Amino acid sequence: MQENINFDAIIIGGSYAGLSAAMALGRSLRRALIIDSGMPCNRYTPHSHNFITQDGNTPSEIAALAKAQVLQYETIDFLHDTATSGKKIEQGFEIRTGCNHVFHARKIIVATGIKDTFPNIKEFDACWGKSVIHCPYCHGYEFRDKKTAILASAEKAIHLAGLVNNLTADLTLISSKESDFSEEHKSKLNQHNIRLLTKEVQEIIHQNGQINALLFSDGTVENFEAVYAAVPFIQHSTIPEQLGCVLNETGYLQTNSFQETSVEGIFAAGDCAGMMRSVAYAVSTGNIAGAMLNHQLVQEEF
Repeated sequence: MQENINFDAIIIGGSYAGLSAAMALGRSLRRALIIDSGMPCNRYTPHSHNFITQDGNTPSEIAALAKAQVLQYETIDFLHDTATSGKKIEQGFEIRTGCNHVFHARKIIVATGIKDTFPNIKEFDACWGKSVIHCPYCHGYEFRDKKTAILASAEKAIHLAGLVNNLTADLTLISSKESDFSEEHKSKLNQHNIRLLTKEVQEIIHQNGQINALLFSDGTVENFEAVYAAVPFIQHSTIPEQLGCVLNETGYLQTNSFQETSVEGIFAAGDCAGMMRSVAYAVSTGNIAGAMLNHQLVQEEF
């Protein structure tokens, strides 16, 4: 691949959203480069669910099949590298990579996902995506009727409780601060026989990522089979902000219904641009981003 080559589009991130965007562009004969570091957000989980035709397959299987199909389009290139910086140039954008490649493109699609920030709980990362889970739609069916805990701030915990309550009758909200929960919150929990446990989790006791129990800071232990956790996150790439893209109040890249960011010529798709963290959502928004980017090029050329 030549240095400084000019593409119609550079897609930063080559998981589901990026590959979906690339397929839309490849089918329109647009020259596009996918730059991917090989660190997808869902690399922790052994199975992917709630994506029709692929339910229960591993994330890597789905991505490998998608990549193989996308690269059949001869105008699409794939580079295993990390995009490290970007800047606006006269004819579009310049992207530099960790391996010192420099590429130019008329448009950019950001599909870099987000990076979760794990709490200071021993063995949390070993269970993340396996039995410490984030989404009832992605994982809840597999943990139906199990003894389940929710670790989250009050508002998020109440939101999750409403969703998970339909999946199990044995549900506990765990928080280090009871004062975070209003009387209205507590009344709703009591109404649905959901326990509020005010303790601080110190360690997750597990076997190969499958939870057996939670160890609390007071030395007590209680058995659980699943834990929902709402953890904070940061954007996986700083390039969008380098280029002036605005984040919304929840930390995602601000986009309109066409997946356009606040900067003309830059689109965003997948986890970095919305809270619906699923393969189906990533594929959908990637497809929209690719199609709308092509539409912009058509308007400029025709």
